[in-house]
Amino acid sequence: MLKSMTGFGRAEQTVNDKTFLVEIKSLNGKQFELQLRLPALLRPYEFEIRTILQERLVRGSVDCMVVIKQNGTSKPVNINTDLIKAYYNQIEELAGELKIDTNSVLSALLRLPEVVTPTNDVLNENDFEEFKKVLDTALTELNNHRLEEGASLEKDLRQRITNINAQEEAIIKLEPNRQKKIRDEIKQLLEEHVGKENYDNNRMEQELIYYIEKIDIHEEQVRLKQHCEYFNSLLSDNDEAKGKKLSFIIQEIGREINTTGSKAYDAGIQKCVVIMKDELEKAKEQILNAL
Repeated sequence: MLKSMTGFGRAEQTVNDKTFLVEIKSLNGKQFELQLRLPALLRPYEFEIRTILQERLVRGSVDCMVVIKQNGTSKPVNINTDLIKAYYNQIEELAGELKIDTNSVLSALLRLPEVVTPTNDVLNENDFEEFKKVLDTALTELNNHRLEEGASLEKDLRQRITNINAQEEAIIKLEPNRQKKIRDEIKQLLEEHVGKENYDNNRMEQELIYYIEKIDIHEEQVRLKQHCEYFNSLLSDNDEAKGKKLSFIIQEIGREINTTGSKAYDAGIQKCVVIMKDELEKAKEQILNAL
């Protein structure tokens, strides 16, 4: 089971005189990064909300917006009477100089900055518990979306590893002919430039064995196969967050492929290595989205 970091969740519910709306969007990211937008009523609970989001989402770049709508009741406000008097005194003084009537100035005063402000009301504990249920619904929807995306990711990654394994099998079949070809080419060069009768066959065989051992790719192929098997087994693991582990294994797979290419000295094997590298790059791109 693989889970993506990409997802979207939305939930809305009315509780008493308030309607809670929660929207959460998640994209891929190296760590847990949260952009949280809360109304003033929920500010005292911000730390708890952040903790819930991190525990449920684990990793990714997350954008969470919460809106609270008050239904059918007037919103409590504060009127700053001292500020109104200060404004009025200055306006009255200016009006006297300009000989302007100030009888209908109150409506204008109420629209001035900081005159009318909402009270610092806080959501009570019961309402907050109801809000957490709405948040939980949005998170569940987002995580379901992540699972759907993760299923597509897993299918693609398994196909990439299958393709790499197919090329690895092709290399195993090419390997015996590669060694024979190298041996024959070295013998031919010696006969052409030194002469068949001018070199020691036993010494040449010893040198050939040493040279062929240096470019032997058997160990790389064994390790490559083991890494691919481990990668597939990890995909089937129940661990929810395994994107980083998969990334580490992909790096090890890449090392074995690169070493095979550097030792190949064979056009057929080099062709297989190029195809494997192409599949590996596609797998790396997909793993960036894995949780």
